[in-house]
Amino acid sequence: MSNPSLLILAGDGIGPEVMDEVKRIIDWYGDKRGLKFDVSEDLVGGSAYDKHGTPLHDDTMAKAQEVDAVLLGAVGGPKYDNLDFSVKPERGLLRLRKEMDLFSNLRPAQCFDALADFSSLKRDVVAGLDIVIVRELTSGIYFGEPRGIINEGNERVGINTQRYTESEIARVARSAFELARRRDNRVCSMEKANVMESGVLWREVVQEIHDAEYPDVELTHMYADAGAMQLCRWPKQFDVIVTDNLFGDMLSDMAAMLTGSLGMLPSASLGLPMDNGRPKAMYEPVHGSAPDIAGQGKANPIACILSLAMALRYSFDQGDEATRIENAIEKVLADGLRTADLLGEEGVTPVSTTEMGDAILAALDASL
Repeated sequence: MSNPSLLILAGDGIGPEVMDEVKRIIDWYGDKRGLKFDVSEDLVGGSAYDKHGTPLHDDTMAKAQEVDAVLLGAVGGPKYDNLDFSVKPERGLLRLRKEMDLFSNLRPAQCFDALADFSSLKRDVVAGLDIVIVRELTSGIYFGEPRGIINEGNERVGINTQRYTESEIARVARSAFELARRRDNRVCSMEKANVMESGVLWREVVQEIHDAEYPDVELTHMYADAGAMQLCRWPKQFDVIVTDNLFGDMLSDMAAMLTGSLGMLPSASLGLPMDNGRPKAMYEPVHGSAPDIAGQGKANPIACILSLAMALRYSFDQGDEATRIENAIEKVLADGLRTADLLGEEGVTPVSTTEMGDAILAALDASL
């Protein structure tokens, strides 16, 4: 049988630096665990625009449709701020999500014990936190029509449309319920059914899918603004949160900071199964391209490495190996190693991106 295939799109800013550490771990798995991947690389975002005049070349899009999983670094930077909206680096990322139909975005917020004091909340609120936000990713207000800026009388009007079909809600609800069955078997669905018709439909469909197909999973409903407050008040009350594209964008970034740093958080964007049974999938860190520190060796590679762990778990049925990576990272952090984004203790000297990668590889060696 051929090796599973990966397409690496390192992107812009710190994307190539953190992805270099991921590639070292992929090589480690081939050398030490006999888990080999057929790896190809291409461009996305600003780097693709620089070469092709578009943030995602059609050939790259075709490759993404063929591989078993895509690993993406980050896109964007001030160099591209004045480009037309249609060719901004982020449009390449959105095209990947839309054309691969990656409707289910899994954003875990896990607080490693060694970093509990880095959160802006008290240790007892975040220590041991392990939740996942499932964000619908290919519909809602980011894609709804009509959209744009129009002239109305003597002023401009910005228009975006919040739109969801029953089937779009149902499939992301199923994704959340299936995930919950692998965890603590609890789902909280968040919307704004008190003021938005799309929220009313969201709540009704999620409840219908639960009652018909997942009655064993505990389901609760919460307004998204109340959910934001509860994430700050007592986040450990949640297991899996499922919500729409806009609220998921906001709530997942809020959850990210509960853990102390965006540099720690991975994500998975999943679609329907392909012919080989694996889901369409793209994995990427939650953090951005951080152009202010690009090329300086200051970037934290952990979120990108944890994105590889998510790929092992959700695309390749290698849950034990994903746990191996997570345990190696926990050990490194417990030993006191910190990249610049994690400084807080006096007398701690930050390690470089490569040095953090070295330490994680050493911990993986020690796990054998």
